[in-house]
Amino acid sequence: MMRARRVQPARYGLFILAAIWILVVLPLSAMAAPYAAYVIDARTGEVLHAQNAETRLHPASLTKMMTLYIAFEAIKRGEISLDSKVKISSHAASEPPSKLGLKTGQTISLRYLIRAAAVKSANDAATAIGEAIEGSEEKFARRMNRTAQALGMKKTTFKNAHGLTQAGHLSTALDMTIMGRHLLYDHPEYYNLFSRLTADAGVRKVSHTNRRFLQAYQGADGIKTGYTNAAGFNLTASAERGNERIIVTVFGGTSTTARNAKVTELMDLGFRRAPSSAPLRKPQQPNYADVEDVPMASNGTANGAAGKTIRLVGAVTTSKRPVLRPGGTNEVVVATAEAPDAKSPILNSDITAALNEAVKSVPEEAAPEEAVKVASLGGVSIRPTLRPKALIASAAPPKVIKEPTAPEVITRVSTSGGHHWGVNVGRYPSRHAAEKVLLKTALSEISTLDGTLRKVVQRPQGFDANFLGMSRETADLACRRLAARNVSCFMIGPS
Repeated sequence: MMRARRVQPARYGLFILAAIWILVVLPLSAMAAPYAAYVIDARTGEVLHAQNAETRLHPASLTKMMTLYIAFEAIKRGEISLDSKVKISSHAASEPPSKLGLKTGQTISLRYLIRAAAVKSANDAATAIGEAIEGSEEKFARRMNRTAQALGMKKTTFKNAHGLTQAGHLSTALDMTIMGRHLLYDHPEYYNLFSRLTADAGVRKVSHTNRRFLQAYQGADGIKTGYTNAAGFNLTASAERGNERIIVTVFGGTSTTARNAKVTELMDLGFRRAPSSAPLRKPQQPNYADVEDVPMASNGTANGAAGKTIRLVGAVTTSKRPVLRPGGTNEVVVATAEAPDAKSPILNSDITAALNEAVKSVPEEAAPEEAVKVASLGGVSIRPTLRPKALIASAAPPKVIKEPTAPEVITRVSTSGGHHWGVNVGRYPSRHAAEKVLLKTALSEISTLDGTLRKVVQRPQGFDANFLGMSRETADLACRRLAARNVSCFMIGPS
């Protein structure tokens, strides 16, 4: 009897362990997230390895690559600046971890939100970024989807800015690799964020979620981790060795260690297969002109008929400044805070392009004189070739106007009659970009901006593009007309 009593508890213990194994461990292993991988030569986009790469899976916080891409894009377009103060909503503050710990109603600079989202993968920061740019997370998600389409991410649909599991919020290893490559080449000035082991996020210092891989793998410099129960352990990583750069995406890792080991294996495979030298073919910039705001089904296809074309808010896209040619520039008065009378060259080709676009935008009922009105806009007066009204109203593409050979340069500021108001049409990374936007905007909105002063003011965060010397009523009208054309604009009061 005594012996039986000693054995019985041991048997019960074995039964309990077996039950735990059957009821808990086996189901969890069966529920492991699906695995997918994609490897490319970042220089050319050549595919070096793929497995389940087009299977739609949960991206988790890899989503934040798109959130940050749009933030960088919005800064470049002048929609928002790094120093813009963002007020935290209750919705953003209530996001579950990982989070920065933001409180409802507090204000914080956008730059700190970007650091928190990129380095710590903070969900509250990502939501706050989306709300700051588009007003709500729902509107921001629609912009995410338009951007994904423009980038060629054909099987991705976003529902939120952070990547927490939500029905229909899906992507692929292929699409996330495309996203990582665009981050690298479209916004290189911000790419260093993804290799920082720590960062100052305003309210506190944060550590990188990918620091193990960044410290362990030679040449690793980004990009983004992600984890949820549904997604498993995800990572889009990039590494550079000599002239070679590889981007790897892995979905469905079983742990941080297992995921990093798999990414290391695939990264090594990529460096073995990639040629030592290859031409750099950067991905094309997103083209929003052909992007339609179409509701997406759960399988990634469009529901119903095509919707209307949606263009993102912003004055113009930016481009690298071309090499100046002799005789191809004109001096235009551009004021800055440091040099009020400074002059800066602007290309004749820019002037011609702006003139052509302005003439094309004139309504059919406008008189010919309106289409060719002299643009004496505070800095330059240009008299384009007169065109008959019939040509303006024609459906055929307008003929290209020859470059003005000797444009008249006039400097004047209209400050009489209470004309102490103005409008701002964005902040840009260079003086040239601001000048170009001012010229195009002036010629396209000549009825309200005629007689104003074009003024570029250098700030620590960039170059403000302003029109000054207006009455309050004219400034308000100009802003409303520009906003109708999707041009970012706000009024400047007397100072």
